[in-house]
Amino acid sequence: MPRLACPEQARIPLHVVHRGRARAACFSCAGDRVAYLELLRECALEAGCSVHAWALMSNHVHLLLSSVRAHGAARLVPALVACYARHLASAYGHVDTVWEDPYDATPVYIRAQLLFCMRYIEENPVRAGLAPSAGAWPWSSYRCNALGEEDALVTPHPHYYSLARSPEARRAAYAALFGKKELSSADGRGPLA
Repeated sequence: MPRLACPEQARIPLHVVHRGRARAACFSCAGDRVAYLELLRECALEAGCSVHAWALMSNHVHLLLSSVRAHGAARLVPALVACYARHLASAYGHVDTVWEDPYDATPVYIRAQLLFCMRYIEENPVRAGLAPSAGAWPWSSYRCNALGEEDALVTPHPHYYSLARSPEARRAAYAALFGKKELSSADGRGPLA
């Protein structure tokens, strides 16, 4: 059950925040995070949702997504919760609920707000003191959006594409929103994970 700022509409991006129950950790290791991301990709496809930005924290998750039909997040999140619960049960025998219900979902209407929301999501690990820079945190979409790393989960939003014509210029413009230039990890001098 979502806690929405307004009714969920088709094609309107939503900033979804889903917290661990009682602020407890949602992921015990890198394998859990990888499993969560794979399940998120599968569930997003089934729900008709596109994920534009994401960040996995220790006790919560940030997602920026849009859906081709109304109530996409309302279909996506419960399916993801169920699939991740099955992962935890099979991996650890875990049977308790991991996630709070409801999750928060806030619509993002304006281009500048969308880019700000992407930056907010991807800088979350820096603000939490988990990484010195957004590019140093391997569990977010920043490395895809700003550095050009492949991420099968991310579907760029049209507003992201409007930053520049070429992929390189687009990534540079996006990285500039963070106030510093990050080197591409492809050149061997990029941020370390």
